[in-house]
Amino acid sequence: MKFFEEKRREVMMHIEKFMLEKKDEYLKPIDTIWQPSDFLPDSSRDTFFSEIKELQESAQGLSYDLIAVLVGDTITEEALPTYESWLTMVQGVSRDEDGGWMQWTRHWTGEENRHGDLLNKYLYLSGRVNMRKMEISTQYLIADGFDIGTGHDPYRNFIYTSFQELATNVSHRRVASQAKKDGDTLLSKMCGVIAGDEARHAKAYKYFIEKIFEVDPNETMLAFEDMMRKKIVMPAHFLREVGLKVGQTFGHFTDAAQRLGIYTAIDYVDILKELIADWHIESITELNESGEKARDYVLNLPTRLLRVADRMKNPMLEYKFSWING
Repeated sequence: MKFFEEKRREVMMHIEKFMLEKKDEYLKPIDTIWQPSDFLPDSSRDTFFSEIKELQESAQGLSYDLIAVLVGDTITEEALPTYESWLTMVQGVSRDEDGGWMQWTRHWTGEENRHGDLLNKYLYLSGRVNMRKMEISTQYLIADGFDIGTGHDPYRNFIYTSFQELATNVSHRRVASQAKKDGDTLLSKMCGVIAGDEARHAKAYKYFIEKIFEVDPNETMLAFEDMMRKKIVMPAHFLREVGLKVGQTFGHFTDAAQRLGIYTAIDYVDILKELIADWHIESITELNESGEKARDYVLNLPTRLLRVADRMKNPMLEYKFSWING
């Protein structure tokens, strides 16, 4: 075990220089990147209250399921303290504040922090949401933590974040599209810029794994297989409301997303296919027998998952979320 941990620390030190070279491509300058106030009514202007009224009128056209998905997405984004502390515990992330990986984690956290800020303020102004109930769910999600099956292994963690950033890109992009259909152009624009951030972050984590495959292909392949056998769970899989047990609300949240086509079982398969293609899984060499078996499992998995997805029925049971007014 100590050998594998030491090897991973060496690999993280090796790819750190590649990360630092690309950091400015994957993370934007703080002074110029968008901020939540760029999209929201400005309380210092005389038009503030009329802008809020306009925002609320547009928000009234959003469907119940879309509000539910938006609240779930917001809570997920606001559980950021959990994700930051998790990344700082990854093997090979030096606790040196000036170290490359700590720089990455802090700057990535700063970019992600804007997402929850923006969506939270929008929901507060919209009048559609019981903010206290939502805030309790957010605090629960942070307090409950999460177990995503990665441990402190950087290979599994970066495979997870590659997948997850792609998934959040899909979710926010689809919410943007649905909001536009429902007549809320402001929400559409907001979710669009968030989706753009997620796509850029996904490129970064995919790049990290690409470089890891170059120096430790067999162990990386085994890590990829292991994560896909466990299934990639969403960060909010412990989601709950007031009076409910850990995770009891998550299924209702994903049902709403499935009904609207915001994030579906097919999307899960498409993301897996994208990772297989981007990491050139079919052509990776220097695998031993266990690595070859792991590769076979990963390559055959999309077909198996599609068969399951085809048999899945769209969830029709509606659920009343405590978060949503009325």
